[in-house]
Order: sequence, then structure tokens, then C-alpha cells
Amino acid sequence: MIKQPLTILDRYIIKKFIGSFLIVIAMIIVVVVVVDVAENIQDFLDNKVPVMEIVTGYYLNFIPYFVNLFSPLFTFVAVIYFTSKLSRNSEIIAMLNAGMSFYRLMVPYIISAVFIGILSFYLTNFLIPQTQRGMMKYKEKYMSSMQVRSKDIDNHIKTAPNTYAYVHYWDNANNLGYNFWYEFMGDDGILYKLHAQTIAWDTVTHIWRLNNYIRRTFDKGKETLEYGDRKDTMLNISISDFVWVKEGYTMMNYSEIREFIAEEKEKGSVEIRNYEFEKHRRLAFPFATIILSVVGLCVSSRKSKQGVGLHLLLGLLLTFSFIMLLQVSQVFAIYGGLSPAWAAWTPNILYSLLCVVLVKNTPK
Repeated sequence: MIKQPLTILDRYIIKKFIGSFLIVIAMIIVVVVVVDVAENIQDFLDNKVPVMEIVTGYYLNFIPYFVNLFSPLFTFVAVIYFTSKLSRNSEIIAMLNAGMSFYRLMVPYIISAVFIGILSFYLTNFLIPQTQRGMMKYKEKYMSSMQVRSKDIDNHIKTAPNTYAYVHYWDNANNLGYNFWYEFMGDDGILYKLHAQTIAWDTVTHIWRLNNYIRRTFDKGKETLEYGDRKDTMLNISISDFVWVKEGYTMMNYSEIREFIAEEKEKGSVEIRNYEFEKHRRLAFPFATIILSVVGLCVSSRKSKQGVGLHLLLGLLLTFSFIMLLQVSQVFAIYGGLSPAWAAWTPNILYSLLCVVLVKNTPK
């Protein structure tokens, strides 16, 4: 807790921190945009995309996602860059010799990192979902295929508290499902069971079409059979129950993803772990900015004969190892038995321990 207002030195460090962060972002974004234009220029020309649509529909929606994705890297590089210059000019040594403790020196760094972390939280949970919707509209308009995929084989879903559905395989290209079952449960057991060899969604009439169907109705121990070659009916299921929009969670804000997870749990979805990991990652990710900022300060505050280059090399190795650890933990959360919450927070926990070790061993 700061018992005194920010000093001139604090404001100087904060200004250098934020300024270096913005410069690093600007430089990398320019490079990324130039490379992306070179890769996609032919697609833009083939699809006759207007220039303003490329700028507003594609790049203005792409840049916020890219900035937030690598914000820990940008923050780390910014800290390494300007702190190494302070160390090379013996300014940090002068601060410590003047009576400032190393822990007091950390204060403006933490303030700056908290500001960037709050910005990252806002981008992830509020702004980026809007920009990703804009990106999806652009892709639907100018790209030939929707970025959707069928769910895994053997889809079991709970459509209501007493209603269950199953489809062995869903063909998203033709809106067609194979080996379909639909069951309605009562207090005493199954009230009726519907089976069809195939089920198709009619995009014109907006109804479900059952082919080679059998319906079994149970009433007080009596069973009634109904069967036929075709039956058009309304069911409380939708195509979205059988397909996933690729990385659809990026288009949901924090409240929407929580509601979606609750709904999918009711349906018994098997792919809910991906969304649970994303929910926890959105909370854990901004904290990485603070942790990596302190790590960057500890690494670059030591004066080195090799100058900024060695500090940048160490910083990049640490940052990329953090990003790799986050990706590995996501794989374990989705395909292994690791809890999504633990998977999202494990990189922060490990690097917090590293941060404590570095702070204790940094010359003060």
C-alpha cells in the first residue's frame, strides 16, 4: 500500500513503461499487418473486397484480438527494453544508492502492469467478442466456407429436463443426421421414444424431416407403435446442438460464456471443457501481465556487459515458455483429466513462484 502520492520518479517510470508498451505494439502490428496483406492480397482481389471493408471489416476486428493475445509478450519486451536502458545508464544503481528500496521501485511497474491488465480484461471480455462477430460476418460474406465443424460421433444432448436426444453422426454440409433417437421421460419412465434412420432440417419450412421412423408410445403399460417412411415434425432441438462454430467462444462476452456453459452442462455436452478453460483463462490472463512485468524488472535491472540484447533474449525465452505452457495446459484440460481452472491458472502459479525467487535474489 502506497502511503505517499506518486513521485516524479514514479510518473517517469510509468510514462516510460506505457510509452514503450505502445511503441512495441505499434511496431509489431505494422509488421503483422504488412505480412498478412502480402499473404491475403490475392484472396482480397479474387473476392473483390472493397478497401474500406478490408480496413473496417477485417483489420480493425483482427488487431484487438492480436494485441490482447500477445499483450504479456508486448509488456515483457517493453519492461526489458526501457529497464535495461536505465540499468545500462546506472540509473537504477543511483536510485538504490539514494535510499530507495527495490520493493519501492516495483510500485510504478506494478501500477503500469495493473493498468494494462485491466485493459486486457476489458478487451478479452467485452471488446473482442464484438470484433470477432464482425470478423465472422466478414468471413461469411467474403469466404467460401463457414468456419463450423460437426461435433464428435455419438452426440448425446439433454434438450429439456425430461427430454433427451441422440444422433450418431451429423453431416453439417447437408444438415443431415444419422441414427436419430428422441426420448420423453415421465415420472414412471419413458412416455414415448422416437427413432429415425435419418433426420434432416428443412431450411424452407423450418421443420425436422424424419425418414424411416418408428414412434413407440407407452401409456399405463400399453405400447402403441407408429411408423412410416417420412414424418415432418417440430422438435425442441436445433442445428447448433450438433455443430460447433470454430472458436465460437471468442464471440461471447464473459456473461454470455457463463450462460452458455450452464446450458451445455444441462445438455450433457462433451466439449464443454474447452469453454470452461476459456472462462478461467479470461480471468487468469490479465494477471500474467503483472507477473511477467515483475519478472522482467528482476531480469533487466542487473547491469550487463552485453547490454539490452542479453536481457531481451532472456525475456523472450521466458515469455514464449509461458505462452507454450499455457497452450500445453489447455491441451491437458480439454483432452486430459486436468481441471480447466487449474489448467488456466497453472502458468500464473508457476511463474509467480519464479517471480518470488527472482525478487529475493535480485541485488537490492
